[in-house]
Amino acid sequence: MTIRERTEQWEEEYLSPFAAKSKYSKGRARLEPECDIRPVFQRDRDRIIHCKAFRRLKDKTQVFLTPEGDHYRTRLTHTLEVSQNARTIAKALRLNEELVEAIALGHDLGHTPFGHAGERALNRVCPLGFEHSEQSVRTVERLEKDGRGLNLTYEVIDGIRNHQTSGKPHTLEGKVVRLSDKIAYIHHDMDDAVRAGILTEMDVPREIRDVLGSTPGDRLDCLIHDIITNSTDQNEIVMSERVQNAMKGIRSFLFESVYTNPIAKSEEVKAENLMETLYSHFMKNPDDMPEEFLNLLSEGEPKERVVCDYLGAMTDRFAIALYNDIYVPKSWQI
Repeated sequence: MTIRERTEQWEEEYLSPFAAKSKYSKGRARLEPECDIRPVFQRDRDRIIHCKAFRRLKDKTQVFLTPEGDHYRTRLTHTLEVSQNARTIAKALRLNEELVEAIALGHDLGHTPFGHAGERALNRVCPLGFEHSEQSVRTVERLEKDGRGLNLTYEVIDGIRNHQTSGKPHTLEGKVVRLSDKIAYIHHDMDDAVRAGILTEMDVPREIRDVLGSTPGDRLDCLIHDIITNSTDQNEIVMSERVQNAMKGIRSFLFESVYTNPIAKSEEVKAENLMETLYSHFMKNPDDMPEEFLNLLSEGEPKERVVCDYLGAMTDRFAIALYNDIYVPKSWQI
């Protein structure tokens, strides 16, 4: 018996009957030999961590555009916090930790530079539309590994595709990540907003603080405990009505106080204009894109989609530098 087979046996004996078992995965789009050490979801987690799109997350906006402070969240730190929340819940419920971690680490791989401002801009100018969850799937299926993709399992791709509020994951592990994503941004966006001086903890409505607590740690502890308590021994991931309503309340509060706050979002119009301008440039000058994207065009991919692939993959810093290189005049060098 290989190490992988022993791990698969352990999963059958220990994990919840409702957990996704590695041995029974629906598999990959392309068949490949099994690893003698790692079950399939662990391999997927490793592939995501080692891919280029994952490394680029460190220079992509979470909420505050290209922040100069050392402690504001980026898309990468957000991803790691989602993963940590999801693993805590999965372990308590005896679900598959490797599967939740793979989904969590991959869920935002297709996010644009400048956060949702970049996403809005591309969705507005591209006739094919642009949504970061679908772009994350496209990243792992098509864009990574020189067009071959990462060849992930069905369960991981399903969780990535369905991590947003409107999504309906087919595994409990995917449902855990879907909630963990919300918990993570409620936790860290509030923390970052307080750090930035945009609001204080006491600005949170009293009825929400009475349920969730008045500190980031209290809220995180309350939300995770509530999910675990209400989902134990069930074939569903649920919250109590009281805590769920309070979570909806603080999300609405953050949308009003942070996500649409003119102080926090004063530069977003510039970011959207930058993305729209770059989109127009590469639609007119597709040969200016790197070879890997030209290869997609030669294989019959729509130009609109490939331009979005290129722009969506950029970090904040790269997009700004490229815009400056194309549109900002340079001093004459003798």
